[in-house]
Amino acid sequence: MDLLQSIRLKAKELNKTIVLPEGEEERNIKAAQIIASQQLARVILIGNEAKIKSVVPDVNLKGIKVFDPDKENLTKYITALYEARKNKGMTMETAAEQIKDRLYLGVLMVKCHDADGMVSGAIHATGDVLRPALQIIKTAPGINTVSSCFIMVLPEGCKYGENGIMVFGDCAVNPCPTAEQLADIAISSAQTAKSVVGITPKVAMLSFSTKGSAKHELVDKVTEATRLVKERASDLPVDGELQLDAAIVEKVATLKAPGSNVAGKANVLIFPDLQAGNIGYKLVQRLAGAEAVGPICQGFNMPVNDLSRGCSVEDIVNVVSITALQTSI
Repeated sequence: MDLLQSIRLKAKELNKTIVLPEGEEERNIKAAQIIASQQLARVILIGNEAKIKSVVPDVNLKGIKVFDPDKENLTKYITALYEARKNKGMTMETAAEQIKDRLYLGVLMVKCHDADGMVSGAIHATGDVLRPALQIIKTAPGINTVSSCFIMVLPEGCKYGENGIMVFGDCAVNPCPTAEQLADIAISSAQTAKSVVGITPKVAMLSFSTKGSAKHELVDKVTEATRLVKERASDLPVDGELQLDAAIVEKVATLKAPGSNVAGKANVLIFPDLQAGNIGYKLVQRLAGAEAVGPICQGFNMPVNDLSRGCSVEDIVNVVSITALQTSI
């Protein structure tokens, strides 16, 4: 069984409710049908039923809840938005206007526990998806940074990672994280490895130096981030700073980082900045032929995920399944 099949099966067992604010968009509608027919989650499409049927004339809405904001009572969500943002100058009147943005409505459905998570972004920019989540759902306890990771599924027979599966973070959100933000990224990526992939994380904090082999302020940042992770998550196997070869190759680890509980065995790689992370995952994807699943958003108090605007129907189904698994964090 491949990883995505496993994720879908786990999602089916959880039976979570996921809201799709872009409910009148063709790919979202088709994905909702698949999700409902396979019982991967309970789906809420925000939209007008007649409009949905005009976009996909043969749509089967069995098992799908259509939430039409023009017909439903929105008082609960308007009040929740007001309460969440009143210290920023929000009034009930401005909340009633703001909630016309369906991304805000979707986030509020999650905030009010009418949905367990939200997936959007097929027709919206990343900033538009994440902004309401940052304002209303906010970050998880003990985490101050929203980040992303990719699940890298390496070609069959690859000896690295956990049976050829690794988690790379952050590859899509934070350009130049501080030591504190790197620590957040490491802890969040480890949680994703556990809840979504189902592996025991072994976290390597990557650098161009291993255990003091080079002296530089960029190395110091990674060393400090490693210290913070160990302080905040004492039971998490983590080590750094480590060069990539020391992190994943046992022979190199024996020479460069003897006695490490992670070096040579790492399955979660934390890159020092976005340039390294983005380049790193694409190198592995293109040169090694790995499948890159993501980006997966992490660090929110309740799960919200952003789609690529070029996403396929299958991508939406997979991200909804992943979002359902993130509810267990």
